[in-house]
This record gives sequence, structure tokens and C-alpha cells, in this order.
Amino acid sequence: MTDDALMRARYRRITRFAARYLVQAWWYELFLPRFGLERVSARGRTRRMQIIARRFHALAIDLGGLMIKVGQFMSSRLDVLPPVITKELEGLQDEVPSVPFAQMRVRAEEELGMPLERAFAMVDERPLAAASLGQAHRAILTDDLAEDTGLREVVVKIQRPGIDRIVDVDLRALRKVGGWLSRVALVRDRVDMPALVEEFAATSLEEIDYLHEASNSERFADDFGGEGGVAVPEVVWERTTRRLLTLQDVTAIKINDVDALRAAGIDPSEVAARFAAVMFDQLFDDGFFHADPHPGNVFVTPLPTTTDADSPAWKFTFIDFGMMGEVPPNLRRGLRRVLIAAASRNGKGLVDGIRDIGVLLPSADTVQLERAMTQLFSRFGGMGFAELQEVDPREFRAFAVEFGDVVRALPFQLPENFLLIVRAMSLTSGMCSALDPAFNIWDAVEPYAQRLIREESGNTVQAFAREAVSVAALTARLPRRLDSLISRVEEGGVSAQVPRVERRLRDLERMIRRVVSSVLFTGLLLGGILLQAEQAFFGTLLMVVSIAPLSHALLAGVIARRNGA
Repeated sequence: MTDDALMRARYRRITRFAARYLVQAWWYELFLPRFGLERVSARGRTRRMQIIARRFHALAIDLGGLMIKVGQFMSSRLDVLPPVITKELEGLQDEVPSVPFAQMRVRAEEELGMPLERAFAMVDERPLAAASLGQAHRAILTDDLAEDTGLREVVVKIQRPGIDRIVDVDLRALRKVGGWLSRVALVRDRVDMPALVEEFAATSLEEIDYLHEASNSERFADDFGGEGGVAVPEVVWERTTRRLLTLQDVTAIKINDVDALRAAGIDPSEVAARFAAVMFDQLFDDGFFHADPHPGNVFVTPLPTTTDADSPAWKFTFIDFGMMGEVPPNLRRGLRRVLIAAASRNGKGLVDGIRDIGVLLPSADTVQLERAMTQLFSRFGGMGFAELQEVDPREFRAFAVEFGDVVRALPFQLPENFLLIVRAMSLTSGMCSALDPAFNIWDAVEPYAQRLIREESGNTVQAFAREAVSVAALTARLPRRLDSLISRVEEGGVSAQVPRVERRLRDLERMIRRVVSSVLFTGLLLGGILLQAEQAFFGTLLMVVSIAPLSHALLAGVIARRNGA
């Protein structure tokens, strides 16, 4: 089969898979409940989800490319998705099939423009890791290059052959699926699916540009390297191209390897708490964050023991900077407000913050949402992941139905750049819950939110000072403006105009009259019909008289518009 035929077959497999299970979801989750068949819909739901997850796992392993990334994202959502799904997909973190080294060698030598034996002193043919878009191999730099860079052991990341075409096909398939979803009113009214897919496409195309990743790595190192126990591998620019990236070998304990952490004397629960704090710093302080912090991209590196009790015993080492996100200042302010409101269990403040972010359109009536958020905090606020698992599922379902009705009635949208923020926080939450089942996100949020509140208080003092100056200036001008206003009143130059209020009152009065006329017409007509059998004259008379209120009910609006009322 030719490459073109293979790509067409790949496209068809993705779209057919999506179409099949979108139709199934519509039937069970939308159509049946609409006709009061919720029990039929709920019956076998767990089994259906397991089958879908298992089949997607097989599809992603077989196809690779962006399908692996979709599965990896879902497998990390321990805090949201049921275990029946995450369990089926968790293998995608490590089960990506490798490409034979002979193919990778050809790819690497094309990029470097020289034989591998000249570029490196040694390259291990066994892959260190196989990712969805590339493959990593350990290597040793040549003596002269090692002397220049100060590095010896490195990792060479080589892109998979033909990955450009695979990404292109996958994005075309995702655009197709996004188009289908945009025709569903429930989705279309809340999410601009085509824009969301394009945002994902832009991120994916950046991810296959290793020069872009190398630049991100250095920027991240400038922002976080050496601070807060965060490390970043150095880039060997002499052996880096758009399709090949050479980095310092920083391999250590994978962040989710609980047994290895404990063997090294590291408490997984402490790792969870510190990891959440590090991600908060990236999102809320600097605004440049790692958007793909899954277990394969974060190591825990033990440090040499020292006599200094305050010195950290380990640090985080981030790798793979192909997917990075930026939070604009205005969005960061909104996120800070959301965090502060969540920490203080303030339902109204949380809704205001969501509106600031741009998730809620300005026209949204949020009274019911604020009430629902307050109830949410009252019942579940402060609970950790383990505590939530102990709550009666029926209580969750009852609240979800009520809360879902409120949410569905509101105009939601996902602002630009928000997809990566959601991804980063989802992966962070899932990672922390996996490290520590008793992890409580509130415990991680509250100290961070307290610091933000102190910072915001300082900003408030400055804002109050500016407002005081403004008020002082207004006060200084007030006597002159009052004097001018009094003169205009005395001269008859000021009048109170309330045309909108008057017009609405007239409309309301007309509507009430028309309703009364309609009721009167109905009463007279029914009375005439009932009387006609025994007293034909009076019955007929009542039916004839009913024409008058009917005429008023039908024609009053037309007459009012013609009169310009």
C-alpha cells in the first residue's frame, strides 16, 4: 500500500471511530434521558465506557501520532474521569511502540549532515523512551564537544520518520470531528470547537519543531532553573536541528514511581504538595508554564546530602518543552481571582473570576450559578480526592443534575490559550492524586491564595490612593459644577427624561389589558356554548358579544404600533 493510501486509511479509521461513539453517546446520554429513560441510559454505562476506552487504547497504540497524546491526557484525569477509563488508558504513558534504530539513524544523519559516528562518540541503539512524536536515545559526546560544552552524557531526541504527514492527517481528522461537534447545540453554544481545534493544531505544529522546543527550554531555565527546586537540562546547540534535539542527560526517578521515591527516602505526599506549588508558580506568577507535565516529562532528582538542614533533599527536573503555554496579564489576574475565591469558598467571587477570565459571556445571568457554587462549597468544599470518593454516588448524581441544568442555561465559551491552562491543571491534579490518594487540593491552594491575597492587598492600597486623588480632584471641582447645575435649573434648562421607563410601563399596561380581554373572550365564548343548548338566544348573544374582547386582544398591538405608542 502506498503512503497516500495509508494516510487515507488512517484518516478514515479516526473519523469512523469518533462517529461511532459520538452517535452512541448521543443515543444514551441525550436522546434516552429526554424521554424519561434515564435508568435505561445508566444501565451498562460503566461497561460501555470500558469498551470505548479499551478500543481507543488499541487505536492509539496502533496509529501513534496525536492519538497517543489524546489518550495520555485522558489517562491522567484521575480526579475527574472514572477509574474504568483511566485504568484502560494509563499504559499509553509507556507503551508507545519504538521505531527500529536503522530508520532513526537515517533520520538523524539527514538532519546532522554527517554519519552518527562522527557526530557522537556513541549512540545507544536501544531507545531510552519512545514518545508519540519522537524517540530518545542515550549518547556520549565526542571529546572536543564535551570539552566545549562541559557535558559528556546526553540524550538525543530524534523525530519519527514521516511524523509531519501523520500530524497533518490527524489534525484534518480532528477538524472533521470538531465540525461535527459544532453542529450540536449543546456544544456549539458553549465552545467554539473549530477555534479549539486550531489552537491544538498550532500547539502540535510547534511541538514538532525542536528548535522551538530548545528555545522554550532555555527560557524556562531562565525563569525557574535553580529556584524552588526546579532544574532544566542544558541544550547542546551544536547537535540540535529542527528534527533532532540533543540535551543533557538528566534521567532520574519518574515522578509517579512511588516505590522508587520511597526507596530513595522521598515522601510521595511531599512530592505532590510541592509539585502543585511549582505549577501554581508557573501559572499565576510568571505566566510561562509547562503545558504537558505528564509522568514521562517530570523527574524527581535526589540531591547530595549536606549538613544544611534547610537545603532540599531533591528537586524536580522538567523535560520536553515542546508544549508550553503563556498566560496574558489580564487572564492571569482573572485566574488569581478564581484561586482566591476558591480558597475562601466564595461562590460569588468564583463566578466573578470566571467572568473576568472570559469563560462566561458578559450577558450571562449568574444568580443561579452563584447559588449553585455556594451550595457546592458548602457540601464539598475542603474535601480531598479520597474523601470525595467516599461520598454517596447518589448524592453526587443529584447535585450533578441540578448543577448541570444551571450550567447548560448559561452562555459559556473557552477563551484563547485556555485549552493549555486546563490541560496543565488537569494533569497536575491527576498527578498529585496518583502520588497521594489523600491529597487535598484545598491544602495546596490555601497558602498560595493567602500570599496572593497579601499581594492583592498591597495593590488595593495603591488603587485606593489613586482613587483618593481622583475623589479629591472631583471634590475640588464640585462647587463650580453645583453652581452651574443650580443656574440651569433656575433657567429651566434641566429636565428629567425617562422615556424608556414610561414606554415600558405603557407596554406592560397594554399587555395586561390584552390578557384580560383574552380571558374575557374565553369565558364569554364557553358560557355561550354551554347555554345555547337550553337558552339559544342568550347563548348566541354571549358568543356574539365575545367578539369584542377578541378583537381588542388581537388588534390592540397593531393599533399601538401604528399610533407610534
